[in-house]
Amino acid sequence: MALGPRYSLIHSEFNEFLFATVGEEKNGMRLSVLSALTRLGLDPWGEAARLSGLHKDAAVRALAAAIAMLPEGNWKVSDSEAIAGGLVNRLPRRGASAIQPRHRDTIRDRKARPGISIWLMCVVFAAALLFAALHRYADDAPEPEPPSTVSATHQ
Repeated sequence: MALGPRYSLIHSEFNEFLFATVGEEKNGMRLSVLSALTRLGLDPWGEAARLSGLHKDAAVRALAAAIAMLPEGNWKVSDSEAIAGGLVNRLPRRGASAIQPRHRDTIRDRKARPGISIWLMCVVFAAALLFAALHRYADDAPEPEPPSTVSATHQ
């Protein structure tokens, strides 16, 4: 299953933020925001989206708190807010007025998803077959014989 465009690594609006360096770990390796958030058990794309929707100061505080929970590398816990400030600047900004409305289902989108139409057609076809079969069975059924009118005196 392919990732949606929002989560695609090639075209993600959060790439600049997620692949930015938090700092260097004690073993000399770069620690990216993506790796840091993953280590903390957070969904990196979800967290990036959440942070980009916050006011800048709130986003810096939230990211600084997350960085402070990481084992120290070449940075100190006291550097967390400064590191977070630089990283938050890499996020696409979305204020309250910039929040995009939910995607509306358009006719073009519905045409791109023929599955529901096919299932509906199958149900209608099956109902028509069932109706035809029941109607034919009713026509082919033998007619009941009228009750016998033999009287008890003729026996």
